[in-house]
Amino acid sequence: MSDDRGPSRRSLLRWLLSGSTGTLLAVLLYPVLRYVSPPGEAETGADAVVVGRRKDFPPNSGKVVRFGTRPAIVISTAAGELRAFSAVCTHLQCTVQYRPDMELVWCACHNGRFDLAGRNVAGPPPRPLDALDVALRGDDVVLTRRKA
Repeated sequence: MSDDRGPSRRSLLRWLLSGSTGTLLAVLLYPVLRYVSPPGEAETGADAVVVGRRKDFPPNSGKVVRFGTRPAIVISTAAGELRAFSAVCTHLQCTVQYRPDMELVWCACHNGRFDLAGRNVAGPPPRPLDALDVALRGDDVVLTRRKA
């Protein structure tokens, strides 16, 4: 006579214990894996972005604006000329700002400084800011990426 009672208690307990151990490992490893491999940022396909009106940029001022998925900084020099750069510092990717008192772009993280041409002039930044092209379309200020 054969005994077809199904799995024994011991095998059922072993199966439940291994399942819960696997679940615990998954719960603990998931955040670590997400941290180690962050999702890629989708870049917008826009060739040109309107960032404001000309009156929004008075002489000797700067404004951080959104350009695709990253910030950009638009600077109006003391003479009223518009210039634009990526607002991401080339040292540790902090957001830079315009300092009208010193007439330069400044990174508060480690006192990095860039001149109004985007060149790194003081502090730890290893290279210049990425320049963007600025154009006026009527009264709109339009940013575009520089072609390499």
